[in-house]
Formats: sequence, structure tokens, C-alpha cells
Amino acid sequence: MVNVTLICVGKLKEKFYLAAVDEYVKRLSAFCRLSVVELNEVRLPDRPSQAQIDAALLQEARQILEKVPKASALIPMCVEGKTLSSPELAKRMEQWAVQGQSSLTFVIGGSFGLHDLVKEKALFRLSMSPMTFPHHLARVMVLEQIYRSFQINAGSKYHK
Repeated sequence: MVNVTLICVGKLKEKFYLAAVDEYVKRLSAFCRLSVVELNEVRLPDRPSQAQIDAALLQEARQILEKVPKASALIPMCVEGKTLSSPELAKRMEQWAVQGQSSLTFVIGGSFGLHDLVKEKALFRLSMSPMTFPHHLARVMVLEQIYRSFQINAGSKYHK
């Protein structure tokens, strides 16, 4: 069984996001060992300088990389990443499994994104869209797409 880790910068507070995450965590338990790791976003002033943003991203990157399981493939979510359809993501996940990659770690950064330190260690950079989404919603969307990928690969009717 594959291990999937989702590392997220920022804590969920809204009940409707928590309920959606809990639902996908429950559904995914049939397909993988899932771990969702929340990290605190570094606090910045209202109008941070680029130097302050860069320092915060570096600090967050170090926290992220500490939480990546050993030998896990790193898949950061970033706007410059490759956009895939759901069947394409399912195929990619299946290929990784066939190649012996039994541990995948998806990463969702904070409001300023991810430091290059994280992106440089990526097996694959993934983008959901060129549009911007709230990071809390992105967490639900990533979990749903991982679940959808497992369903597609299982040949279920979930993906129509």
C-alpha cells in the first residue's frame, strides 16, 4: 500500500473545510496510508518587504523538508508546475507506483507560495490551475484529486 503525505502550510479553522478534509481522509484509507501534516505559516507584517517574504519562505521550507518522509517523492503544488487532467494524474501516480515509488508527499505552501529549496527537490511540480485558490480549499481539492486518481486506477465509476 502506498504512503501519501500531504504537508500544508497553514492551519484549517473553518468547519466546512475540516469536514471535507475528514471525508477524503476517510475515503482514502481504503487506498493508501495517508498523513496530513499542518505547519504554522510564518507571521509577516501587513505589508512585508520582499526580504521578509523570502526569509519566511525559507523558514517554512526548512520546516516542510523536515517533515518529508525518507525516500518519499516530493510533489509541490506550485503555479509554475505542470497542469494535468485527472486521468493524467492517475496515470502518473500509477507510473510512480510501478517504478517502485511507494511514498508520495504533496506540499501546499502558504499564502506566498513555496521557496525554491522545496521546488528544487521535487520529483514533479504540479499545478492545479493558473488561477489562485484559497490554500484551505486547495487542500480539499488536492485530497479529492488523489482520491479520484485511486478511483480511476481501480476502474471505478467515480470518475465520469
